[in-house]
Amino acid sequence: MGLFDKIKSAFTGTEKKKDVQKDDIVETDKVSKETPAPEDKKVENVAELSDKSTAEDTTLEPNNDKEETEQYEKGLKKSRVSFTRRLNELLANFRYEDEEFFEELEDLLIESDVGFEATMHIADTLRYESKVQNVKSMKDAERVIVQTMVDMYGETNPDHHYFNENKDGLTVVLFVGVNGVGKTTTIAKMAHEYIENGQKVVMAAGDTFRAGAIEQLHVWGDRVGAEVVSTKQGGDPAAVVYDGIETAKSSGADLLLIDTAGRLQNKKNLMNELEKMRRVISREIPDAPHETLLVLDATTGQNALNQAKIFKETTNVSGIVLTKMDGTAKGGIVLAIGKELGIPVKFVGLGETMNDLHPFDTEKFAYGLFKELIEQTA
Repeated sequence: MGLFDKIKSAFTGTEKKKDVQKDDIVETDKVSKETPAPEDKKVENVAELSDKSTAEDTTLEPNNDKEETEQYEKGLKKSRVSFTRRLNELLANFRYEDEEFFEELEDLLIESDVGFEATMHIADTLRYESKVQNVKSMKDAERVIVQTMVDMYGETNPDHHYFNENKDGLTVVLFVGVNGVGKTTTIAKMAHEYIENGQKVVMAAGDTFRAGAIEQLHVWGDRVGAEVVSTKQGGDPAAVVYDGIETAKSSGADLLLIDTAGRLQNKKNLMNELEKMRRVISREIPDAPHETLLVLDATTGQNALNQAKIFKETTNVSGIVLTKMDGTAKGGIVLAIGKELGIPVKFVGLGETMNDLHPFDTEKFAYGLFKELIEQTA
């Protein structure tokens, strides 16, 4: 079952489940007629099949994680409202043999930061369905577009959030990204989350290049209750990393979060500095860093995608943190990242409070982004 059907089944009713159960009952009756069995045995088989079909069809229950689902809906409202309105306006003029419609659809998807590859796949899927006459109405077109997009989210980010924690000791997380994307704030939010869960966190101020970066991390450390290891501005970031590891080890910390520079004199210097920091980390803790998270500002759209491509070429990025999702009307950036880069999105920022950094959940994200459109296809 595709992601679209799972979400639709979990959040918009149980019609699909009823259909499956009905089919199971018919099939069971057929088997029973061919191979007679005691009446109580037939009832037991039907119950077993019904339970099985329900379990297979539902990965999300509407009441499970209700608060977090609502946060996804709230955080993605700007993107959802904008895309739903524009798609409905476009579909009002749908003609399944009109190539101009498909060109306008491609423009809409590109402008929503869905990315070129994903856009072509969605448009080509609709073209094919129209050609074989499976799509003849606005409702048909809407269903194909939304289902294709939602299922693509499931394909490009197929699993729930997976964060590589070191179960045997200190977990080291290296944060990379250009200035202004919310990197330092993201570190503070993650520290806050872990401290709230009773774990000890140390932060290392490895951005010694940007004026005020060290002071900013110290302010956040005081707010969330995390120790901050630092040096003076212009100091050696690798030395800060080493001191951070030693401090975290000696204090029995569970998590070491390392801030890094987003800009040096040029890109080559920046990447060389990041590589030097990685060497220090792996020398002290062989399997570390356990995560290298690239922080991207979702509101920058295509620029964020370009940044991801550059960092992927030069840094072993294990996951992406998308900040400011609540501030963009172009939520398609997740699809573009997954389709064009193959890097999993592991966290999303859905607001400005300390509790608004969330592990990325594909189903909740897709539902938050396409809620009304999914319900329209029910």
